[in-house]
Amino acid sequence: MSLCQHELGSRIRSVTPRRDPDLVAVVVAAGLPLMEMSVPSRVLGFDLRPWGFPRLDVRMVVIEPGTLVTAEGVRLGTDHGLDVVGEAGVVIVPTWYLPGTGPAPSDELLAALRSAHAGGAVVVGLCLGAFVIGAAGLLDGRRATTHWAFTAELAAACPTAQVDPDALYLDEETVLTCAGSAAGIDACLHLLRRRLGAAAAATVARALVVAPHRTGGQAQFIPAPLPPSPADDPVAEAMAHLLAHLDRTPDVAELAHQVRMSRRTFHRRFRERTASTPHRWLIVQRVLRAQHLLETTALTVDEIARLVGFGDGVTLRPHFRRLVGVPPRSYRATFSDLPGGKPN
Repeated sequence: MSLCQHELGSRIRSVTPRRDPDLVAVVVAAGLPLMEMSVPSRVLGFDLRPWGFPRLDVRMVVIEPGTLVTAEGVRLGTDHGLDVVGEAGVVIVPTWYLPGTGPAPSDELLAALRSAHAGGAVVVGLCLGAFVIGAAGLLDGRRATTHWAFTAELAAACPTAQVDPDALYLDEETVLTCAGSAAGIDACLHLLRRRLGAAAAATVARALVVAPHRTGGQAQFIPAPLPPSPADDPVAEAMAHLLAHLDRTPDVAELAHQVRMSRRTFHRRFRERTASTPHRWLIVQRVLRAQHLLETTALTVDEIARLVGFGDGVTLRPHFRRLVGVPPRSYRATFSDLPGGKPN
């Protein structure tokens, strides 16, 4: 275990005496997906005693103990109420309703989360559970993430949070948030690594046949935007022209003249439309096209680099890794649907 992991683990173990560092409270509600509810129990509740590690006590918690029905119609019963939140060293909200589609978290739940955090518990929001953590005020001034499709909504709901749309999970020591459903596994393995060390997390990962730690971020999974439609918009016309000729080095002055603007006006209008310069926007579009070609063709990275205007793979790779989070070869290994395609 590294010094950093030891220090983090010590923080979890040094919660107030009334809190049990091996007790994990998972707050659930009716109408939510079963998969997200079950991830903390499956990962953190895995019986590691045969390997010499303690078994964590993971309990499903509801505001009013009894039976609830999941989104899939499965009936679940639990005897554990919010009193468990008052004892747990880790409190997890595994998901919540899509913004605007279900009831807001109750004042009772939010108060319990705030009290747990103030009492030394690690409070975790998996996927849309981040919105509940934010409603409790626990994301203020902290980095946070959620599913890429809802990061803008999270940023609007928690304006003082630093929302990262790319991260799979973010550990702020006493508050942790993560991206979509499967990223909950990554986050829970991380929590297990903090509590019991890397060997315990690797044991559970092998048993579940998942990676102990995934590289890259959720930018890998965000679909490319549709190309702009000119429709009498000179900037959109220029963008469409650039997309049609990604393999060429554009002359911005010539492009501005083509859409009947001065270079200065073109730059200003382009930045208003895209919040970026033409050069930076073009790099992003080239990487997006490279992603598509890596998924759908067996072209080499050098061949793809030439087609999208980077010249060669050496130039493409740093831009690709910076924007996507993984190198082109790793991206292809994950997303290509062409078995036997060229790997480099």
